[in-house]
Amino acid sequence: MPPLTWKIPSCIKYLFDKVYFKYFLLKICLISLFYNDFADRYYVGDTCMEPMFWFVDHFTKILGPICVAAVIILTSSIIIIAYAVGLPFYLKQDTYILTLALVVGHWILLNVVFYYYMAFVTGPGFPPQGAMITEAVSICKRCIAPKPPRTHHCIVCNRCILKMDHHCPWLNNCVGHFNHRYFFMFGAYSWIGIVFIMIFGAPIAYEHFFGNFEQIGFSPLLVNFVKELAKKIIFKTHLLQLDQTHAHNISTNATDLNSKFPQTLYHSCIVYAALLAIAVFFVLGGLLAWHARLISNGETSIESHINKKERERYSKAGLVYRNPYNFGAMKNWKIFLSIPYHRSWWRIILPYCDEPYGDGVQWNFLSELDYVGNGKEISKTCFVKIS
Repeated sequence: MPPLTWKIPSCIKYLFDKVYFKYFLLKICLISLFYNDFADRYYVGDTCMEPMFWFVDHFTKILGPICVAAVIILTSSIIIIAYAVGLPFYLKQDTYILTLALVVGHWILLNVVFYYYMAFVTGPGFPPQGAMITEAVSICKRCIAPKPPRTHHCIVCNRCILKMDHHCPWLNNCVGHFNHRYFFMFGAYSWIGIVFIMIFGAPIAYEHFFGNFEQIGFSPLLVNFVKELAKKIIFKTHLLQLDQTHAHNISTNATDLNSKFPQTLYHSCIVYAALLAIAVFFVLGGLLAWHARLISNGETSIESHINKKERERYSKAGLVYRNPYNFGAMKNWKIFLSIPYHRSWWRIILPYCDEPYGDGVQWNFLSELDYVGNGKEISKTCFVKIS
């Protein structure tokens, strides 16, 4: 009988092959149970991001009514301060300045209220039933329905939106084909209103901080109302908490605070309005500049990101991507504002309700004939080859 010899490398290889074979069988078993021919890295990424999508979906739905209430409260507070602080100040000024402030202020207020209401109540537009869609670019993975051009799915509304720009929590509504103009006009007139507040509020703030405070008038009705309300609240609250022996001192303190309360409220109103106006001026101004650039380019916020990726992708192939919905800045603005070519621009200074161009399902786009004469080779799609 020949002697048995053990080799450590052979034993290790034998054990490794056994373990690997078991792992291979387990892998085959799992793959056979969970195999999906459509699974790829994008599918896995969407699946991993689903909890975040669910959180944003439900959180935005809760946040929407809160943001709408915040817009109403902040706007109302500025309007109240304008009447309570600004109006008494300009009643003492020249009649021409007072008339100008009243006319311009109420014109801006009318437009702000009208366009916010229209943007809030007007639906963004939804694709019709599949049988009525004559042109579709893809199938929505969530709705399992055909998507017309420029249509995208909103995870908050859980519907496809025609020419979707974004979901606005301040409106608790999507911004799409039928209310995009109302949204932009509301933002534009709100920014103009902030500029109006800053221009006509600057003399009041200067007089308050650097001038004679005694010459500045608060609204008499507001002062009397606040004085009586503060006196009753302070006096009754302290009487309930302290003994009757301190009632005389409490009454004296309430009277002293009552005499200082209008001045304190006046100062707080000015500081509050100034801080709010400066914040909204920069934030809303940046937002309007961004949307104005998008409108000039004939694209939405979503299409801006898509077109950016397309330009990068085609540039690697030596191509220049062309936005098929860009007809030039002037025509893009006229289409966006629903201004027919034979009419003037004066309609934008008045609140008016008008349907946008088209139905949001079918779109006119630039063809290759629009690029003839540029000295470049024309492609059959929305890009041209670099010569």
